[in-house]
Amino acid sequence: MQDLGVALIGHAFMGRVHSHAWRSVSAVFGLSLEPRMTIVAGTDRARTEAAAARLGWQHATDNWQQAVHRDDVQVVDICSPGDSHAEIAIAALEAGKHVLCEKPLANTVAEAEAMVAAARRARERGVRSMVGFTYRRTPALALAREMVAEGRIGRVLQVRASYLQDWLHDPQAPFTWRLDRARAGSGALGDIGSHITDLAEHLIGDRLDGVSGQTATFVDSRPVPGAPEGTRGEVTVDDAAVFTARFAGGALGVFEATRFAAGRKNALRIELNGTDGSLAFDFESMNELWFYDANEPNTTAGYRRIVVTEADHPYLAAWWPPGHGLGYEHGFTHQARDFVEAIAAGTDPEPGFEAGLHVQRVLAAVEASAANESRYTRIEPEQSLQNP
Repeated sequence: MQDLGVALIGHAFMGRVHSHAWRSVSAVFGLSLEPRMTIVAGTDRARTEAAAARLGWQHATDNWQQAVHRDDVQVVDICSPGDSHAEIAIAALEAGKHVLCEKPLANTVAEAEAMVAAARRARERGVRSMVGFTYRRTPALALAREMVAEGRIGRVLQVRASYLQDWLHDPQAPFTWRLDRARAGSGALGDIGSHITDLAEHLIGDRLDGVSGQTATFVDSRPVPGAPEGTRGEVTVDDAAVFTARFAGGALGVFEATRFAAGRKNALRIELNGTDGSLAFDFESMNELWFYDANEPNTTAGYRRIVVTEADHPYLAAWWPPGHGLGYEHGFTHQARDFVEAIAAGTDPEPGFEAGLHVQRVLAAVEASAANESRYTRIEPEQSLQNP
């Protein structure tokens, strides 16, 4: 089996999760190529070497360019803050490396457009790229997409999606790079709103046509860790974002992203209402999908809980016996599998950079609407974009 050398850029939260995926994917799935955890890159040499030893990487460097240009690296996995995505991804693609990039794809539409242009040039040379909207790989959500495609809920009329967290609810929670627009691009809107935007479109197979949005920053400064007492960093991103939307096919959508929902830890929730039924999901109960069949008699109709742990459910044949649920990290293992198999087959993995650019345009439209008295703002379509 041919090896596929992987370079990981960034070893914090996302880097740790991606490392777990690269460590486990071959043990779980029979792959056509064998991923090899070649090198991890960070900004501090000592911390990066410690991370390499802990996470299972063969080498470490504090120079991402060095990692990207190694002859024994064929895949570059980008888990760094958003302000570095475009530079690293374009350099890697131009060097002939396949690229997996965490979401959101970039900090601006212009950066995302440059990344798509590089990806299209690289595609002509057989080089593949994918953006990490990992929740697509949650088995219950993959099952929901199958059910929508099969017509189990009929024509989708309404979508309501929310992503609720509370890690910033305490006004004394420390300042991080995610609160700096120059590094993160936006706040809750881009960090978690991008997930529900992509997921809603993916599930129903339709794109958003326009949005009307509002954003808010509830705490405008926070204590800086390690700095002299009283030093506070200015929060330059949104703490919460809400927007209504219309899909190109006519369905209506309601979206909410916040990091101030006290008591909600990782509550990604989505409900689809169609002419023949409904589907509902909450990631805090990630192995369950709720289905309502509107064609049943009223005397017996009701939401039915589907425990998504059967071998014939998406991805689950390789895992545990029925009833033994999966966790947060498993979606990343599925993502690694799908990416490797696309490379092996010479096909474009999904979602590609074009999908990431589209989501970036949605985020930009929400911000533009919020800055303009929530006026309805169209999202310009691009005919060559991949299907959601």
